[in-house]
Amino acid sequence: MTRPKWKRRLAIACGGLLTVLAVLALIYSGGQAPTGGEIVGPRLPAELVSDRDARNAQTLPEGADPASTRILFGDLHVHTTFSADAFMRSLPLMGGEGAHPPADACDFARHCSQLDFYALTDHAEMLTPRLWRESKRSVRECNALASAGGTEPDVIAFTGFEWTQVGLTPETHYGHKNVIYRGTAEDELPARAIASSGLLQRAFSAPGSIATLLSIPITEFSDRQAYLDIGEFFRENMALDNCPEGPSPGLPGECREYAETPRALFRKLEEWGFDALVIPHGTTWGFYTPPGYTWDKQLDPDMDSPRQSLVEVYSGHGNSEEYRTALDVVREPDGTYSCPAPSDDYEPCCHRAGELIRARCAAEGASAADCEARAATARTHYANAGVAGHHTVPGASVEDWGNCGQCTDCFEPAFNSRFGGSVQYALARGHFEGDAPPRHATWGFIASSDNHGARPGTGYKPYDRRQMTEASGFVDASYRDRIFGETPDPAASSRPVDDSLMDEIPAFAIVDLERQASFFMTGGLVAVHATSRSRDAIWEALQARRVYGTSGDRILLWFDIEDGATTLPMGSDVRRGAAPTFRVRAAGSFEQIPGCPPDRIDALGSARFERVCRGECYNPGDQRRRIERIEVVRIRPQRRDDEPIAGLIDDPFLVLPCPPGRDVCELSFSDPEFQSGMRDAVYYVRAIQEVTTEVNASGLRCEGDVCRPCYGDYRTDSEDDCTGPSNERAWASPIYVRFDASLMPAVPVLDPALSPPTP
Repeated sequence: MTRPKWKRRLAIACGGLLTVLAVLALIYSGGQAPTGGEIVGPRLPAELVSDRDARNAQTLPEGADPASTRILFGDLHVHTTFSADAFMRSLPLMGGEGAHPPADACDFARHCSQLDFYALTDHAEMLTPRLWRESKRSVRECNALASAGGTEPDVIAFTGFEWTQVGLTPETHYGHKNVIYRGTAEDELPARAIASSGLLQRAFSAPGSIATLLSIPITEFSDRQAYLDIGEFFRENMALDNCPEGPSPGLPGECREYAETPRALFRKLEEWGFDALVIPHGTTWGFYTPPGYTWDKQLDPDMDSPRQSLVEVYSGHGNSEEYRTALDVVREPDGTYSCPAPSDDYEPCCHRAGELIRARCAAEGASAADCEARAATARTHYANAGVAGHHTVPGASVEDWGNCGQCTDCFEPAFNSRFGGSVQYALARGHFEGDAPPRHATWGFIASSDNHGARPGTGYKPYDRRQMTEASGFVDASYRDRIFGETPDPAASSRPVDDSLMDEIPAFAIVDLERQASFFMTGGLVAVHATSRSRDAIWEALQARRVYGTSGDRILLWFDIEDGATTLPMGSDVRRGAAPTFRVRAAGSFEQIPGCPPDRIDALGSARFERVCRGECYNPGDQRRRIERIEVVRIRPQRRDDEPIAGLIDDPFLVLPCPPGRDVCELSFSDPEFQSGMRDAVYYVRAIQEVTTEVNASGLRCEGDVCRPCYGDYRTDSEDDCTGPSNERAWASPIYVRFDASLMPAVPVLDPALSPPTP
């Protein structure tokens, strides 16, 4: 069956502008092929690294050995300009500051954010074998420098890539996954990154129109080199052949290898045989995730792997943790979609589309019945438009859409959150097949930055929204009009997303690029409970799920379950027959001192420090921020396929206030309902820090129906960081408690001779 024309055009949406630049590459020459760059800064002084450990050791539980008990912070989701979208946002027309190769990530992690570890995860879809070799080389150079002198390394770099899958429908969408390798030697890594097939493959091979091509400001002589360089980047990619079918290790090295589904990805990773982790992320991001999507099909064992033991709950794109019952669309028996009614906390955007058309209709003087009919049609048009719904109401501005589609009571939510992909939903949902026991996800929690400027760990200070978040856009209205085309005049009737509409809209403008800029955060961190600073110790902690995520601040967190006279840490999987008892210990992050010590600036040189660090670095004072409370979440995984999800997620199950006046909050709790419920339960905690001011923390900044979006382009002042109040937090990896009736406490049996006589 032939794909409708609008779907074929939608298939190139996420790469539309990049496609134009690919055509540009065929016309212009003189570009320089990107390389891994040169690491400039030396390794950190050993005393600075040991001081980080010593300061954290002051909060260790009683009896813990500081030499073998470390909390180390990292970022396992970092893009350089080896990623096409990162390269594009580095261009002058986007207000970019130029290319940031892998070497910049090493300098940033070491001298700016001062992390303990990071991973490069450029998009595999345009990571050619040559660029993959450059990425591996840069990681090795960073690690070699870190280990110089025989002392503990100041930073550990990991090699990885992102498998960036996007489907047009909920049935074909699987989402994005980072693949991270333990080793760095050539015989510990594959010859190629593994790309997703489908949308991005078609996007980068589709021709752009000459009219759109001419809208690129290549004629601006002073900026020509940046465009020529990205042209060379695309030329290299377009010249690469696809790999033939066959086992991955036996394929020729110079080709692009694809995996269409997670099943194919996991099979290829097994064929290579290297030690690797696969970490899903962006599971709720509505920017590219089709309405109506759920995680369900990925619970199938064919779509899963033991390698996939961690999930990203938070990143610079917002929070993917929380589940809500609100629906963005309703699937009808015939396969079409209808629009659900709004609630007090959530307005589907399809409903807002109807209200916008109703208001325009009434302004024309039409009857109430006519306006209601037009509103109903508008709701249907939007519900069936996928991620292009904003085009169904001609001339609607970002402000017109208000807060529709957004979770108004979630912590820093992702844009247009798809709640069926949330981590809470995935942990509650089961996969049921025949008489086999239900299958559930068992994940540890991490957070990351997903930065596209080679800046691991951007969340250390709330500053420079344009470079420390993904908020970017055209530098003036003329560029916007050249690329997006002129905004249509408002009309009192909606329009469907069909072939005729798609003929009018540039493919790269189909998705809602502009509205999502208000939801970009500075990003999170992953923390590991490790025995040392070594690569092996960090990897072992990741595999064991002794990890937690933070929204960017370096909060210290312990979450344990009592096990007789000892305890077991977060991430544990245990069996119990009686009420489990848990312990939580948390300490807030250090308040940051403005600026950066002179020795850190001198290490990079003032010019490079300004360009890479943007004038600030991680610079902790002596005062810790206060942890206000501990929130406990309990999830009881489904036992039947028809068991409602909402009743299985207790968020919060408990709220435990922290005593005032203490640097460390230490509490315990139990679940007396566990034994009587006689079912498995999943427990995790959030450590909630006192209010601070953070970038983009207020989302669309709506007051009633009036919103003030934080644009990534010229419409929001480049000095406006759109700051707002936020309770920074940390999410502990869950503890999985399996109910085992054989472990229930024995019921005392009374001696009949001692029983009172029966009356």
